[in-house]
Amino acid sequence: MALSISSLTSSLSSLSFSSQISRNPGSISIPQPPKTLPISLSSKSTRSLSISATVAAPVETEPVENLKKLVKSRLPGGFAAQTIIGTGRRKCAIARVVLQEGTGKFIINYRDAKANRPIQVLGRKIVAFQLFDNLFVRLIQEYLQGNPLWLQYIKVPLLTLGYETSYDVFVKAHGGGLSGQAQAISLGIARALLKVSADHRSPLKKEGLLTRDSRVVERKKVGLKKARKAPQFSKR
Repeated sequence: MALSISSLTSSLSSLSFSSQISRNPGSISIPQPPKTLPISLSSKSTRSLSISATVAAPVETEPVENLKKLVKSRLPGGFAAQTIIGTGRRKCAIARVVLQEGTGKFIINYRDAKANRPIQVLGRKIVAFQLFDNLFVRLIQEYLQGNPLWLQYIKVPLLTLGYETSYDVFVKAHGGGLSGQAQAISLGIARALLKVSADHRSPLKKEGLLTRDSRVVERKKVGLKKARKAPQFSKR
């Protein structure tokens, strides 16, 4: 069956793609697509947060080896050979404290105990710690994690007697956590101050600094989840 030209043109015109049919019914012309397609891509603007701060140059702290040499030079014969010494305990923590006349320096386990505080840049807290004298120091060489609460707690016996800048404190602490060690150090300092003068007992005892806190974690019981917490009761 021979198809007529008119039926062919009508079928081509019904297709989805756009084709131009010339006026001459005997010829069909399809335009070529353009070589370059003008495509406009709208890219979302990315927000970039830039934080700039001007801080002082980092100051290298005293290495641990130098602190060990300092402690050995200040304490000949070790801790046991000293005269002003006290032992404090709290939970599982034990602290041996030696007092010597100085400027109020604290060296705990051959590390400096210094108070730090976080600084703020453009209203955002960044992971950096700054000393009260605006000098940076590495956190790894500091004891008690720079916690101002614990650092103030270990100075309470000296502050009670007004000796905060009169003695250097050398401490060996082990066992327990930092909170328990801080309380053990405080008791050790108070007991060491009794060897300085017997008159210190009255003000220290009045503040409760000579009392050994005997509270410990209660042991877990059989059949209970913790020391006293029981599983949920179901009657039926």
